[in-house]
Amino acid sequence: MADRLSTQERSRNMSAIKSKDTKPEIYFRKKLFALGFRYRKNTAHVVGHPDIFLAKYNTAIFVNGCFWHRHKGCKYAYTPKSRVEFWEKKFASNVLRDQTVRQELMQKKVKCLIVWECTIKQMMKSDEFETDILSRTKDFLLSDMEYLEL
Repeated sequence: MADRLSTQERSRNMSAIKSKDTKPEIYFRKKLFALGFRYRKNTAHVVGHPDIFLAKYNTAIFVNGCFWHRHKGCKYAYTPKSRVEFWEKKFASNVLRDQTVRQELMQKKVKCLIVWECTIKQMMKSDEFETDILSRTKDFLLSDMEYLEL
């Protein structure tokens, strides 16, 4: 299937996709701050440059986009119909990088929390769901668990 946008238009669209301070990240950071958690953004000295790093809890939080990081079973993790080979290679490298970063963090005894974009979208729609996710996040930060995906 041919792309309905020109190469220049597609390039402009793709270059507009942000990697820092996305809406889901900002939303989740505000909720953490409201709960009294203090953090650093995109910490360079921590492996993987996590979106949020809570030094007090030695925890890296990644707010992952379902499309880019391939959230299994999620409707947002679709594969484009054009240039399928390119996209499969791109997604595979993203997933491999995520696994490598997670392993390095665990070796360094840094806790790792993955919050998926679709989870945050649900949080924005439902106060009950938001309360549940924030409660689970707080429990994780205060526990000895090393890894959690929400």
